[in-house]
Amino acid sequence: MVDTWVVDSDAVVARRVRIVVAAVLTPLLLAAVVLMIVMWPGGGVKVASYQTATARGEVTAVKACPNVKDQCDEATVELTSGPDKGQVVPIQVPKSGQTSIPVKAGQSIMLGVQDAPTVADRYSYVDHDRTKPLLWLAVVFAVAVVALSRWRGFAALIALAVTAVMLTQFILPAILKGENALLVAVVGGTVIMAIALFLTHGINAESSIALSGTVAALGLTVVLGWFFTKFCQLSGLASEGASGAKALVPDIDLTGLLVAGMVIGALGVLDDVTVTQAAAVWELSASNPSASRRELIGAGLRIGRTHVASVVNTLVLAYAGASLPVLLVFAIQDLPGRAVLSTESVAVEVVRGLVGSLGIIAAVPLTTALAAMAVADRSRDLVASADN
Repeated sequence: MVDTWVVDSDAVVARRVRIVVAAVLTPLLLAAVVLMIVMWPGGGVKVASYQTATARGEVTAVKACPNVKDQCDEATVELTSGPDKGQVVPIQVPKSGQTSIPVKAGQSIMLGVQDAPTVADRYSYVDHDRTKPLLWLAVVFAVAVVALSRWRGFAALIALAVTAVMLTQFILPAILKGENALLVAVVGGTVIMAIALFLTHGINAESSIALSGTVAALGLTVVLGWFFTKFCQLSGLASEGASGAKALVPDIDLTGLLVAGMVIGALGVLDDVTVTQAAAVWELSASNPSASRRELIGAGLRIGRTHVASVVNTLVLAYAGASLPVLLVFAIQDLPGRAVLSTESVAVEVVRGLVGSLGIIAAVPLTTALAAMAVADRSRDLVASADN
């Protein structure tokens, strides 16, 4: 019996592979960090004319509006936040039969705040307040992750928080400030992946190889996304919120924003694929330290094919699910398939799904080959010497 725990040690990873990975990955990460610092948005990006004051309140009672002509209900709401916290105000809400989710006593709702002489006229109904159920869902998710993965799961939650901070404090504000959306997405995505992988899996050869495969596949996704966006003549205007973004930032490149969305959308799946492939090759080598490079690549690719087959389908279904209402409208209209596919709102999702899938497909052989070169041809003597 041979103790193969040393497969996780960088000491048994081929020195030439470590040098190549460090020589390529280190400058890329440094460049990404420098570009992020240069493009970091200084100051706020809020537009004063688009700001809306909000408040929350708890519904204590609901009754029909006094005026029979008004097609609404009147809710008695105790304000739980805002400048008039603690006061009770009447709020007009959608009538029970006119909305799928009626307002009921005991519920919390969100309110808009306007300038008005009286408190009763100052507030208006916006939507249900879903903060508490979303918080409970987040707690259940966090507990499940930590219960299964323990400290590594805790590190993954921290990485998730870092991702949220990067999106809200760098990527979105930088784009709103007028920076190139695609460059911002690539830089931000690279930094996010580096932090997530190294924080979750440690700074070692395995995570470095997974990151290298991720960055390489990300680059291919950018090139393919840009090419097919131009080739398919996609303007980006059909994307949800594009017209609003254009109104806020007239100089924004919607085509670049579209490709940037493809890049960010594919990041999470690329991370999953590359980490799995690197870990699979490491484990295959652990079970057979003398396995050759060809044997490891062959076995790794067999695992990768199965993984990609399910992941690609998941990615395409995720994009299809996001555009399901649009597809439903087309189905009702009974348009020919060719006409549906040529519509920009559908073509955008097709390009997203297929370009992201191509990036995933490329990530498998890239990561598998690099990992196999790192740990192949290790004899039992090498493993034993590493143990000593």
